[in-house]
Amino acid sequence: MGKEFRGTIAVQPDFDAGSDAETLYNAMKGFGSDKEAILNLITSRSNAQRQEIRGAYKSQYGKDLIGDLKYELTGKFERLIVCLMRPPAYHDAKEIRDAIKDMGAGTDEKCLIEILASRTNEQIHNMVAAYKDAYDRDLEEDVIGDTSGHFKKMLIVLLQGSREEDDVVSEDLVEQDAQDLYDAGEAQWGTDEAKFIMLLGNRSVTHLQLVFDEYEKIAEKSIEDSIKSELSGDFERLMLAVVQCIRSKPMYFAKRLYKSMKGLGTADNTLIRIMVSRSEIDMLDIRECFRLRYEKSLYNMIQDDTSGEYMRTLLKLCGGDDDIAGEFFPEAAQIAYKMWEISSMTKVQLRGTVQPYQDFDPASDAQALRKAMKGFGTDEDTIIEILTHRSNAQRQEIRRTFKSLLGRDLMADLKSELSKNLERLILGLMMTPAEFDAKMMKKAMEGAGTDEHSLIEILVTRNNQEIQEMCSAYKKAYKKSLEDAIASETSGRFKRILISLAQGAREEGPADMARALEDAQELADACNADSDDMEDKFMSILCTRSFPHLRKVFQEFVRCSNKDIEQIIKKEMSGDFKNALFAIVRSVKNQPSYFSDRLYKAMKGLGTDDRALIRIMVSRSEIDLFNIRKEFKETHDASLHEFIQVEMLVGDTSGDYRKTLLILCGGED
Repeated sequence: MGKEFRGTIAVQPDFDAGSDAETLYNAMKGFGSDKEAILNLITSRSNAQRQEIRGAYKSQYGKDLIGDLKYELTGKFERLIVCLMRPPAYHDAKEIRDAIKDMGAGTDEKCLIEILASRTNEQIHNMVAAYKDAYDRDLEEDVIGDTSGHFKKMLIVLLQGSREEDDVVSEDLVEQDAQDLYDAGEAQWGTDEAKFIMLLGNRSVTHLQLVFDEYEKIAEKSIEDSIKSELSGDFERLMLAVVQCIRSKPMYFAKRLYKSMKGLGTADNTLIRIMVSRSEIDMLDIRECFRLRYEKSLYNMIQDDTSGEYMRTLLKLCGGDDDIAGEFFPEAAQIAYKMWEISSMTKVQLRGTVQPYQDFDPASDAQALRKAMKGFGTDEDTIIEILTHRSNAQRQEIRRTFKSLLGRDLMADLKSELSKNLERLILGLMMTPAEFDAKMMKKAMEGAGTDEHSLIEILVTRNNQEIQEMCSAYKKAYKKSLEDAIASETSGRFKRILISLAQGAREEGPADMARALEDAQELADACNADSDDMEDKFMSILCTRSFPHLRKVFQEFVRCSNKDIEQIIKKEMSGDFKNALFAIVRSVKNQPSYFSDRLYKAMKGLGTDDRALIRIMVSRSEIDLFNIRKEFKETHDASLHEFIQVEMLVGDTSGDYRKTLLILCGGED
């Protein structure tokens, strides 16, 4: 029995190549062209049928259809239609040829990586033959001439199209291969790249999936994390792409599509290449992975990011909007289950970007800070240099020493000498974490409106001790309990969930497997209950169980319900209550990724949410800002450092404010 068809463009029944050729000829005849007729016809025929239409067009009219389409159409729409008219192997060959011709322009290596990491043996053999036929050149020789090092070696291995077929699993070699990969990287000083190339370039997909599982048991980290720490540059990106394609090609392409459209501008070559090449293979699975990963349908993102006939053609290839869907396709359910499994197994080493200063002398620092603020003008550089290179504990020592040596309040002096966002940022650094969180909670609830997103972010991401210390600091500073403040400024279920989180009483410790199965089944059963009972059950479990336990619960929820916990929350709940539950799930899955997304939203678009930016950069600088940076780069294809530099050129962003943020960021990725 053949594999189920997972594309969006299928063979058109009652197909007549001659009639279609005539329709296209009439659409391009005379002044102007009927673009709607062209796109509707071409996107409703399979590629094999389009080749028959090309042949019929030439027979009937003595003209080349692709040549006429290039003449009549323009811009991105023309590129997309012409790509659809090429046979898949010739389309890949053309993309590779353009990438090699323009090597060094910035994005060409990514095209090479995408194609060679994702194609089957048969597709690679056909592409190599098409390249030779179209350009009278040897593809392997061209790749050798334009690449170098281990990157070149791995590309050449992939170009052979000699990966073992999927039914080849050498069970006795699984443990050995996992151990060999570990010995080649994590277990030694330096990396044996040849071992990575040999194994990842030749073993079957099914075999390597088992090897990656075994590797995680040995290394206590994913193979992806090891590649990121052991390899670099284009070779690292190629090996990561190979691993991602081994795990799930649809998820790999979903990530590539997201990166092609998010941010300023669209990488149209990437968008066109993927939409064309996957439309008859696995576009349905790519759509589902896209929704799973980004909480938004591919269809809606294309609508938001493109326009005109170009957009309408892409939407035809996409085939439908998944924001109305509720349940997983079988393949996506397996991917979702695996994602939670990896999340629960992987031990992440959290790293901040601000470390204690080695030769710390609080008296010397206090004197230097006083000198920087004394007399006419302020030496901001000295203030920034000292305070961004001291840990919070060291800054508290400086505060005490400043008062005992000089009889002055350092916070008051800084407030009088600095202004605007630089003042807010520096004062945030000078507070204890509990004082700072209390201040941020107060700011979120004062004034005309409540900043619900800030309340959610703080209460969801702090541990029990941090919440309890924040509550004490709030009571001391504002003579009112945090719980009372929340109760007076919020209402309904949102108030209840915030008060629950503000108790700082979440269970701690590892997952209880038997209880996790019970919790998952209770959540699945609650999906069929009335909305009040459903929300009560979700709140009681999500607000009280430990994060390691919830990872297992959410993994088993996929098995119990065939649904995505995030999508259920998004569809079945509303308002700030929904946002709070959603934030819990995101933090359980990957807290640095959650903060990365919050930073991106704080800076993208018109204007910067400086309060959110300052809050996250200050509060995470000694905990996990290094990890947040890595997630930012992975998701947004630009470093946090670069984003701050670019975004901070707009609005109330003095050079000193930007400089301080960049130092806290800790470096360029």
